[in-house]
Amino acid sequence: MPAHQRSAALAPFVVTLSAYELGPGSVGVHRGLPSSTVSITIPEADSLEIAWLGRPGSGRFRAVVAGLHLDTAELRQEGGTRGVWLKLSPQGAGALLGVPASALSGQVADLADVAPAMAHLPEQLAACRSWPQRRALVEGALIAGRTRHWESTGGQELRGILAALSGTARVQEAARLLGCSRRRLSGTVRAELGVTPKEYQRLLRFEAARGALVAAARAGTVSLAAVAAASGFADQAHFTREWRAMAACTPTEWLRAEGLIA
Repeated sequence: MPAHQRSAALAPFVVTLSAYELGPGSVGVHRGLPSSTVSITIPEADSLEIAWLGRPGSGRFRAVVAGLHLDTAELRQEGGTRGVWLKLSPQGAGALLGVPASALSGQVADLADVAPAMAHLPEQLAACRSWPQRRALVEGALIAGRTRHWESTGGQELRGILAALSGTARVQEAARLLGCSRRRLSGTVRAELGVTPKEYQRLLRFEAARGALVAAARAGTVSLAAVAAASGFADQAHFTREWRAMAACTPTEWLRAEGLIA
C-alpha cells in the first residue's frame, strides 16, 4: 500500500508517528509528561527503563505502551538512543491495539503483552536502514491491527464526547451540548478512557500549555503569563502550580532540561 494510502487509513487513530533521538551518547533520558493520548515507544536497540516520578520502583520494556496519565515518567534508554514514537487517539487504542484506552490508563506495559501480533516490531525496526522503511513497517503493523480490531473503534459517540470536552471549559457545559446528564457523561468517559471528564480536560489544558511553551521558546519570547492566559489558566501562579504538580518541575526548569532555553 502506498505511503499516502497508509497514512489516510490511519489518520483517525494516529496523532503522531515520528522518529526520536534522545541524544548523542550511549544513554538517553526523556521526561514523559502527562498525556491525553496513548503512546507507543519502540527503541531501535536495547530496551527502555521507565520510572514514575514520585513512585517507588521502575520497569524495563523492550517496547512500551503508555495509557492516558496525569503523572510524569522518566524514560531511560541505553545502548542506543534512537527509535520510533507514536501517539494514538483514545479511539486508536481499541481500533489498532484491540484494547480500550481505559485498560491502559495511568500505567505502562510492554507492547508484546498489549498487542502480541506487534511483538516483532523492535527487531524488525533494528534491521531497517532508513526512516521511510521504519515508518512503512510501523504503519503496516498498525493497519494489520486495524483489520483485526475493526469493531473496536469507540464509535461516533466517543468522538463527539471528546470534541465537546475539548471545546468547553466545564464538564456541565459539555454535557449540555451533548444532551445528556453529567453523570452519564462521566460514566462513559471513565469506561472509555479510564479518567474522569475533568481529568481529561485537565490533560488537554496541560498539553495546550506545553505546546504554547515550546512555540514561545522557539520564537524567543517566553512569557509564562501569556502562556497561562492562552491556555485557560486563571493566572501565572495557577499555571505554575499545575505544571509543577503534573510535571514535577517548573515550566522554566522543563524548558531548560529540554534545551529550549539557556
